[in-house]
Amino acid sequence: MTALPWTPQNNAQARIMAIFAHPDDEAFSVAGTLTAYAEAGAEVWVVCATRGEAGKMTDPSMTVDDLGQQREAELREACRIMGIQPPIFLDYHDSGRFERTRHDDANALMNVDVLDIEDKLRDLIAQHQPHILITFDPHGGYGHVDHLQMHRAAVGAFFSTGHLSYGGPQRLYYTVFSSEVARHLNMMDSERTLEPERYGISEHTAAARLNVTPWAEQKKAALAAHGTQMGPAAPWAAWPRSSASSSKRRCWARNGIRWAAPVHQ
Repeated sequence: MTALPWTPQNNAQARIMAIFAHPDDEAFSVAGTLTAYAEAGAEVWVVCATRGEAGKMTDPSMTVDDLGQQREAELREACRIMGIQPPIFLDYHDSGRFERTRHDDANALMNVDVLDIEDKLRDLIAQHQPHILITFDPHGGYGHVDHLQMHRAAVGAFFSTGHLSYGGPQRLYYTVFSSEVARHLNMMDSERTLEPERYGISEHTAAARLNVTPWAEQKKAALAAHGTQMGPAAPWAAWPRSSASSSKRRCWARNGIRWAAPVHQ
């Protein structure tokens, strides 16, 4: 595993805050990374803006009366599997996508002033004093409006907390995937039309690549905990069989992170 260039050098003293929009965002992107550093002794939190109540139910065998409540429970279980702190929810509403977009919901994340979101993150940073922030890349992974909102808020919170007495977060990292993965996402989901060279990065762009093979089973289990999103109707279930021995295996084994900003001076 490539060591991330952060301080303190002793991972057991590190505090890491991963900031996302929906339950399962953390599992798809950095479950292996969070598990690895938690096992090394770091204190790790996932901040989740919404409970994902506007998501799709992908497992018809499940009976769920309240999708948001169910997805909250799923994230709590995923965090337990990763060995990190219980999740922190910001209590916004999932904005949805396509025909599920909640244009008229004032508390939908897409309709909230990004500075209000930043203020909540600033309060959490002051309370938990993380050394590292992790969040979405500038394209929000695949362009989801809620991902873009959280990217903006997290970047704002990083740059506006350097005055805190403990020195503020020392590094900000973006979660990333390669152009190859972007092409496979298009193959898995007909609703996605990602430009691979726009939404995916080249191999030399990542600041750090972490081989999380030793934690692949925890990563798989954390994903599986999101049962409403990992059913037979999920795009992931359609991953091409021909790629199972290459791209899919690399997806389990590798987490890529882009170093987004310099240390506060």
